[in-house]
Amino acid sequence: MAAHSACDFGGGKAEKLALAKYRQTIWQGRVLNSQFTDKELRSQGRCPLTPEEVGLLLAALGFDNNTRLYLASHKVYGGEARISTLRKLFPLMEDKKSLASSAERVHIKGKASLLAAVDYHVGMHSDIFVSASPGNMHNALVGHRTFENMKTIRPNMVLLGQLFLNKNISWSQFRQAVVEGHQNRQGQLRLRKPKQSIYTYPAPDCMCHA
Repeated sequence: MAAHSACDFGGGKAEKLALAKYRQTIWQGRVLNSQFTDKELRSQGRCPLTPEEVGLLLAALGFDNNTRLYLASHKVYGGEARISTLRKLFPLMEDKKSLASSAERVHIKGKASLLAAVDYHVGMHSDIFVSASPGNMHNALVGHRTFENMKTIRPNMVLLGQLFLNKNISWSQFRQAVVEGHQNRQGQLRLRKPKQSIYTYPAPDCMCHA
């Protein structure tokens, strides 16, 4: 997702070259460098949230360091260096390695579909789900959890992108803006519009009609 977005994540020239190479390897020229600047991409909400940004979002919404998180991800861009900040904010953070025993992990090691299935299962049975970036897993979980009437936070990517670009904003201002900007993005039922996926927006098609 980091490579696909064509956003800048602060890694300088080496990062740009690495992500460009990844785009070429995976998508073979079908995903190109963006014509927009990084600032424009972020202000339009097109950049995935980094682990640090997810941590700030959750903290602003009132989650404290007693909150238990599960990190559903195959591989986080930037590795532990990126995750460490999120872990400091939420020390009770879990992932597949910490939840499953070594004997259990042997059966799913290197099997992408099974690894994704574990993430999906935990995400589906969590009290709250929040995604760093829209994608297939996000869309499926949002739709499934909506169908089951479960709380799901949909980050306001445009708002957050603009807030994170503002280097002069205070914590109180940031927190107020985040809370106000997510009042109607916490699992409320949204009816599917034409051309939208039925998997992401199961209502009204998948609802019973009396």
